[in-house]
Amino acid sequence: MGSNESVFGGSWLFAFLIIALMFGGGNGFGWGNSGVGVETAVNSAINNQSVQSGIRDVLLSSANNNYETAQLVTGQTMALMNQNYTNQLAAIEGFNTLNGTIQGIGAGIQDSISRLGYQLDSCCCSIKTQMLQDKYDRLYEQYRSVQTDASNAAQSQYLLGVMGKWVANPASTTA
Repeated sequence: MGSNESVFGGSWLFAFLIIALMFGGGNGFGWGNSGVGVETAVNSAINNQSVQSGIRDVLLSSANNNYETAQLVTGQTMALMNQNYTNQLAAIEGFNTLNGTIQGIGAGIQDSISRLGYQLDSCCCSIKTQMLQDKYDRLYEQYRSVQTDASNAAQSQYLLGVMGKWVANPASTTA
């Protein structure tokens, strides 16, 4: 016999039934009144074991459901965290692109302002130069006019000096 076997061939249920028959009475062989008590006890034990087995199955099913629910929640949480991470990366990339665009536009505006300043400076110089040229031309015309008047006056004086007395309408002399 093995270490776990008994005289009854390892069947503890058989030993239990014999002890129950002896103490619970079984058709007059024991100290009890009838075999109904043993049968009721056996049925009660079997029913109790069935109920406990059912409760254990329900608890095991509930534990499995809880585990599966926890796994689903963990998976959903991980998916949401990954989506949040992806959204944050997209937002940062968008901000970086926008920042680069703004800097490019700012550099373009700065360049345009610099060119406009140069153009305004050139324009002002051109206008000042033109104004000075116009003023010079007017003064030169006045100078030429005064010079012509002076030359005419000098020529008139010379002619008058050479001609002597000149009378515009002399009196007539008829002899």
